[in-house]
Amino acid sequence: MPRNDGDVRRHFCTQRQENPLKIENRKQISELLDGYKAGKISRRDLMVKGSGLGISAYFLGRMTVDEAFAQDATPETVAPASTLTMPDWIDQSLAGAKINVILGDEGTSAPWEKAAIQMFNEATGIEVTRIPGETSATDRLSKYLLSLNAQSSDIDAMQIDVIWPGIMAVHAADLTDTFADTIGDYFQAIVENNTVDGKLVGIPWFTDAGLLYKRDDLLEKYGQAAPTTWAELETAAKAIQDGERADKPDFWGYVWQGNAYEGLTCNALEWEVSNGGGNIIESDGTVSVNNEQAAAAFTRAAGWVKNISPEGVTTFQEEEARNIWQGGNAAFMRNWPYAYVLGNTGDSVIKDTFSVGNLPMGDGEGARNAACLGGWQMMASSYSKSQDAAKYFCKWMADPATQKSRAIELSNLPTIASVYDDPDVLAVNPFYADLKAVFQGGAVPRPSTVSSSSYNDVSTAYFTAVHNILTGGDAASELSNLEGQLQDIMDELNS
Repeated sequence: MPRNDGDVRRHFCTQRQENPLKIENRKQISELLDGYKAGKISRRDLMVKGSGLGISAYFLGRMTVDEAFAQDATPETVAPASTLTMPDWIDQSLAGAKINVILGDEGTSAPWEKAAIQMFNEATGIEVTRIPGETSATDRLSKYLLSLNAQSSDIDAMQIDVIWPGIMAVHAADLTDTFADTIGDYFQAIVENNTVDGKLVGIPWFTDAGLLYKRDDLLEKYGQAAPTTWAELETAAKAIQDGERADKPDFWGYVWQGNAYEGLTCNALEWEVSNGGGNIIESDGTVSVNNEQAAAAFTRAAGWVKNISPEGVTTFQEEEARNIWQGGNAAFMRNWPYAYVLGNTGDSVIKDTFSVGNLPMGDGEGARNAACLGGWQMMASSYSKSQDAAKYFCKWMADPATQKSRAIELSNLPTIASVYDDPDVLAVNPFYADLKAVFQGGAVPRPSTVSSSSYNDVSTAYFTAVHNILTGGDAASELSNLEGQLQDIMDELNS
């Protein structure tokens, strides 16, 4: 089981959703297949026209070589990337180019990626070789930098974490021109996070954000409104907790991630920003964390411990919080979207009893909703010998059609607002309807772009100080010390 927040989210957000292939017009498929076998159309034409009917490259390929499969193929046949169709801008202008790309590991996303790449190869004439990435984000970054620091052309395109653009900028091809006509379609908070000194380092591919999980049945039972502020959450959590403890002595009002790790950086940033306390380090490099509103936000969170949250919450990561929540022993939870699918799966005791939405606002000046961003981007290497093809591949991977397919089959959250309105996507993931507003209005990036290669030091200092506050430390002194640490890190970075 993955243990850091990136690995947990990556592991669970890629859980495959069953999506039976629906062939609406069997006659057209039969005519295409007969035409191919008679030599009247090429294999490429078969793949392109078949994809236009919603048939995956894998499915079409099997039919061309396996007569028994073709005769037995039914509308219920499931195949990876069966929902993927090629966008109308795809052509063969770069046919003959060869590129190596690093995408996911050999986990649940691998079958989709392999089938999709086969389809792309057939449609474009570009020869794409998929290289599985490391499961650990840390190991993956080390592998990338080993190659890129040597200015190797072995990797042409790759997926990068949302906190890496500052680190990867020096090695990345600028995607600004590639997405000049469509960049406005993507969530702008993520685009800004991926932009370093005016250079579009990566294009948002699939995303993530912190959410508030709410037991709607218990809110109704105890006459509580869904909270919009942290004060309202405290009131509702205490009322529900007190009521439920008559039968469940281990019931809690609110569970979250309080261990000293990257996940606490995400939670604490949400508390800080939501209370008007700044973004730790601002985009111009100013260290802003030492202020009264940030201190108030962290002091408030410390007050939850042993009150509406268990004492052990300061050791919780994602799964510890989810296990209490999914066991029916919490009124509210902060977690990533992966927990929605799991909470409504199988014999879950909370199935169909909860909803998700924006995390609450604080009450300081400038208070707002805030949800920490996660997710992955597509980047093209500046050292690629086939840079145009690498950029073309990135454009395709981030296209609405590709994002739609991954949303349906892998439950990956799109980075384009319009995909959240697609009825096919909502049929499989109805909770997506609640997420669009989160990414449009409350998404907050970590200060990884401005701190670039020093982000790990920044995050470690931050979550250590916040953890000290949660476990009894004085907020004012902890933030004063933190300010000095962060200033030293930034001074060294810029020296």
